[in-house]
Amino acid sequence: MENAALLKSIIENAIDGILTIDERGRIESINPAACRLFNYLPEEVIGKNVAMLMPPPDRDQHDEYLHRYQRTGDPHIIGTGREVVGLRKDGSRFPFRLGVSDVEFSGRKIYAGFIHDLSAQKEAEMRLKDYATHLEEQVEERTRVLNNTILALRQAKEEVSFSLEKEKELSQLKSRFVSMASHEFRTPLSAVQLSASLIEKYAEPFESSNISKHVGKIKNAVGNLTTILNDFLSLEKLEAGKVEPNFTSFDLVKLAEEITEEMQMVAKQNQNIIYQHTGTISMVKLDPNLLKNCIFNLITNAIKYSGENTFIDFNTEINAQNCIVTIRDNGIGIPEAAQKHLFEAFFRANNTGSIPGTGLGLNIVARYTGLMNGTIDFKSNDKHGTQFTITFPAL
Repeated sequence: MENAALLKSIIENAIDGILTIDERGRIESINPAACRLFNYLPEEVIGKNVAMLMPPPDRDQHDEYLHRYQRTGDPHIIGTGREVVGLRKDGSRFPFRLGVSDVEFSGRKIYAGFIHDLSAQKEAEMRLKDYATHLEEQVEERTRVLNNTILALRQAKEEVSFSLEKEKELSQLKSRFVSMASHEFRTPLSAVQLSASLIEKYAEPFESSNISKHVGKIKNAVGNLTTILNDFLSLEKLEAGKVEPNFTSFDLVKLAEEITEEMQMVAKQNQNIIYQHTGTISMVKLDPNLLKNCIFNLITNAIKYSGENTFIDFNTEINAQNCIVTIRDNGIGIPEAAQKHLFEAFFRANNTGSIPGTGLGLNIVARYTGLMNGTIDFKSNDKHGTQFTITFPAL
């Protein structure tokens, strides 16, 4: 009696629906979970054919399924272990997984059905499918725009290349093409960046770490590609001889303080850029735009190759002989074997790992410095930081 009471309690409190039918398909018992699933009271279904809980065509074929199962013993005939559809009292349908077992009891055979509701699972799958379709459509659209842009650039290059007759014309055309490519690629890159932000916003209700991770990768890739385009454009202008320094008198301390404030905003967590000037004179005559580009590049490298909770020293000095700019960090340093190639275009030291970069930055800094009659030098030890020093002759 105690075991029977325990079994009855388990069945009545089970999460899944459980019902039993006799050999003629009539319902003998049904637990509360099954009643809730089908929206019936026990007295409304007990004694009736279980086909009432099935929509057509299963309703019309159930008795045949049962007879064939009795003859063959094949459980798949009546859907056991498979996804099937149930019919509620109000006529609505819902998916569930059905398990069936036959039991010899009191000299006769009864069949027990175990019903696991799949409604929530199917609904979640449908939402995820709709969301995936939406993302695929966006990716396809952005890809189409990018492909059209690439095709247009390719066609433009082929058309103008056909008309080239002299090496000078080819050099001029290459310069124009790089400028056009740099401009045209910014449009699809901006679209990709915007789409990534929208995807991140749409994905917030799903709280998916995978979506956040991949959106972050898209944003980082767009930023890296934009930097690459800028570096290539600067290099092309230098190669074409289009960069001419515009020597202007300006306040070096004021420029350096503005750079420090701007670069501090993009520094890593708890990275601090410490600026200091030596000397009573602050006015210099150089190209402020070229000098700003040089300092930006060197401080950006210091940020990239140094860790969090570090200091970056940025110093300027004006004396009777020279104007000196120094940037010092305590980052990963430059291996000795790589130091002789440091200012070569496209060179990157083998300890940079996955840190993004084109290998053009220091080459551009060295060439800008040379255009302003200056020199660049550095000191570094592997894993113990780097110091870059730019020196210009005083007027």
